[in-house]
Amino acid sequence: MKVIIIPVLSLTIGFNCLAQSNNSKSIDALKNEAATTIKSGYDAYKKIALSIWDYAELGYKENKSSALLQSTLKDNGFTVEAGVAGMPTAFIATYGSGSPVIAILAEYDALPGLSQDSSPTKTAIANKSSAHACGHHLFGTGSVAAGIAIKKLLGTGKLKGTIKVFGCPAEEGGSGKVYMVREGLFNNVDIVLHWHPSDNNSVVYTSALANKSAKFRFYGIASHASASPEQGRSALDAVEAMDNMVNMMREHIPQETRIHYVITNGGKAPNVVPEFAEVYYYVRHPEKTMAVSIFDRIAKAAEGAALGTETKMDYEIIGGTHDLLINKTLAINMQTNLEKVGGVMYTAEENVFAEKIQTSFLGKSASIDSAAIVKPLHLEKKQGSTDVGDVSYVVPTVGVETATWVTGTSAHSWQAVACGGTDIGIKGMIVASKTMAFTAIDLFTNPALIKKAKEEFIQTKADYQYKALLGDRKPALNYRD
Repeated sequence: MKVIIIPVLSLTIGFNCLAQSNNSKSIDALKNEAATTIKSGYDAYKKIALSIWDYAELGYKENKSSALLQSTLKDNGFTVEAGVAGMPTAFIATYGSGSPVIAILAEYDALPGLSQDSSPTKTAIANKSSAHACGHHLFGTGSVAAGIAIKKLLGTGKLKGTIKVFGCPAEEGGSGKVYMVREGLFNNVDIVLHWHPSDNNSVVYTSALANKSAKFRFYGIASHASASPEQGRSALDAVEAMDNMVNMMREHIPQETRIHYVITNGGKAPNVVPEFAEVYYYVRHPEKTMAVSIFDRIAKAAEGAALGTETKMDYEIIGGTHDLLINKTLAINMQTNLEKVGGVMYTAEENVFAEKIQTSFLGKSASIDSAAIVKPLHLEKKQGSTDVGDVSYVVPTVGVETATWVTGTSAHSWQAVACGGTDIGIKGMIVASKTMAFTAIDLFTNPALIKKAKEEFIQTKADYQYKALLGDRKPALNYRD
């Protein structure tokens, strides 16, 4: 009788392959369910996003926007804690229990100026000055949509753990997330997901610039500018002297540095020597320590300007954000999910809109079809700053950008506002929602992925001990005033 020996290793490999295949099918099923949930809510989420687009509330004043997102989450079973970290419009919405704890960031603040309707020609909305030129009305809504999709899977027992949605106010200069980090609100979170509107579809794989900002205020002596100018001491002269010194300093700082300022108060009448003037400064650099160092030099210029004009000066730190730590482990996973979701497809009518709005921006045009393309993971030069950077220093973080305004235009433009008020913006938002939901599902179902991301995070952060660049100040709730 012939004895047939079956190799145990082969059986083991066969069973493992079968288990992996079944597990993959199960995860795909969860992702399909999440995608269906998000897609079925398209009209509802569009209504929410366009309501926030219409509110166009500035940082720390997003009362209606925050309330709408909170009520949407409450209606879907989340427990909401409002007014966290000393910010009335900040919130944390939670569903589920136990590990892992996956968080999704949501933003909803607008920018001053740039009022625009949803047409492809420059048309301001009457009696409205602020606008969503960076797509945060989409950001907040899209994140809430992703959170609700995951909540439904947790609610049916198909996933186990906790989902949190962090309502983050005042990203545009107010550094809202920094106060959340400083308060320790991310201490028990395993992974953070975020996204941002853009003109392309790509996973964030490049750091941001560290940023420190302040309002410099000068106090002089008022007098009649013609009858008795010698009795006055001009606060505006001090601002201009400071600005001149800083502009001369540009030759003697690293070329990667970015310095911007606006004179927010220069006096009220030409025939009155201004007794008060204010200038608002941003300093950016890829290295957080260098950003702080250059800021300190600017503060010395302000001191010198006050001395030379016989005025007094003080300054208030408004914001301060870290550079962004990239987590390759999470980025690779999110890239796979973004490719699974795909890009944005325009209708014929939207193509006409896109072509018209492209030519309005510097008269240039670019391939509209690029909105449908998912870019590979790539390094590129980034000149923006974000308070997500501070979050990335305390918990592994990953983000995606999706095409919500037309390629060939730019953020912080009226063209971006117009696109955000149409289905062009909404479609990009849905791509982001699905991508974050798919990534969250991978994290809930694969503990090894979280473990690897945390190990990389520890190695990347090295021995750096996080400290907020804005110090111990309370949130600058009136920084837009």
